[in-house]
Amino acid sequence: MNKQNQLAAIHNSGESYIIYRTKKGFKLYTNFSKKIILNNKNVNSFLGRSYKSKSKDTDLFIGFFGYELLNNLINIKIPKQKNISFPKGIFYKPEKIINLSSNLEYKSKKTFRNTNFRININKNSYTKIFNKFKKKIKSGETYQIKICTKYKTESKINPLDFFSRLAKTNLAPEAFMIKDKNYSIISCSPENLITKKGSDISTKPIAGTVKKTKSLNKFKALNYFRKNIKETKEHNMIVDMERNDLSRVCKIGSVKLTRAKVVEEYKDLFHYVSLIKGKLRKNIKNIDIIKAMMPGGSVIGCPKISTLNLLNKQEKENRNIYTGSFGYIKFNGDMRFNIIIRSILNFRNSSEISVASGVVVDSNAKNEFNENYLKAKALIDLFK
Repeated sequence: MNKQNQLAAIHNSGESYIIYRTKKGFKLYTNFSKKIILNNKNVNSFLGRSYKSKSKDTDLFIGFFGYELLNNLINIKIPKQKNISFPKGIFYKPEKIINLSSNLEYKSKKTFRNTNFRININKNSYTKIFNKFKKKIKSGETYQIKICTKYKTESKINPLDFFSRLAKTNLAPEAFMIKDKNYSIISCSPENLITKKGSDISTKPIAGTVKKTKSLNKFKALNYFRKNIKETKEHNMIVDMERNDLSRVCKIGSVKLTRAKVVEEYKDLFHYVSLIKGKLRKNIKNIDIIKAMMPGGSVIGCPKISTLNLLNKQEKENRNIYTGSFGYIKFNGDMRFNIIIRSILNFRNSSEISVASGVVVDSNAKNEFNENYLKAKALIDLFK
């Protein structure tokens, strides 16, 4: 049985599995021997545990931290919000890993897909929130803040069908999917938050978005970002904050901006991206790194703590997975985590797509509202 047929067989069997993008294609994680559902009480013990076996490829946990859990880890409390009772985080211990090519082939039977999405914040409501936060920026309570909007629909979906089509149309460096018995996540996340190998650590902040057009190529997009004051301010703020976050766990003087302000191309848009690297101090533990780096600043705003508090007071719905982190922790201590954006969470036959755009002093409400839809479009198109 070839690997594509093997994937289809695992999917059709109802067995839980995870697919994660690699440089050469994808890895399929399955045959899970453990499933740890995280909450505010057990997350510290999960992150603090040590392991004997550290050499096998399967010596790792793979899964996600939700937004609420990450806030709690850094002692930020979220007021009571509307929620769908989705777990705060789940990690799995795989016993089998299969390497797949980047060309995922899967044909599914037709399932009911509702293309009528409803948005939780309309343009008028968004503008009111935008104006409120603009005042907070002018008063110095925050410098940049990300307003989250959700697109929802009732729909039973086939996650492997969605992910296979997404991989063809909008393959992103941090793409992943999870299929479990009662939920699935499909993601074309572009942003790496933590890559840790030994004492080396890096983060790749994304801040800056422009819509693709027939006349706008990669070179012109770079020129647009360089000349756009708002996009440049937003990017510089986030890079400074991520450098500061890394500096909390790295050796003095080791944190360097190694690739500054380059453009990455996606299906509907271009992004403005930088890369920051550092060397970890001795005796720094993974929980210290996660507390320093999560939630990722590029999807929150800055300064991080005061901005999180402003967001949490404003938002009426739980973010669930959105702006959490997905990835793995190896038993030898190495980690790779993304920021969960550009994602569909399907739970109890309801799908939600959350997106956000950054508000700075030069921002325009209409432009930011439209940018949110642009970020969601590649995912909404999957339902057609």
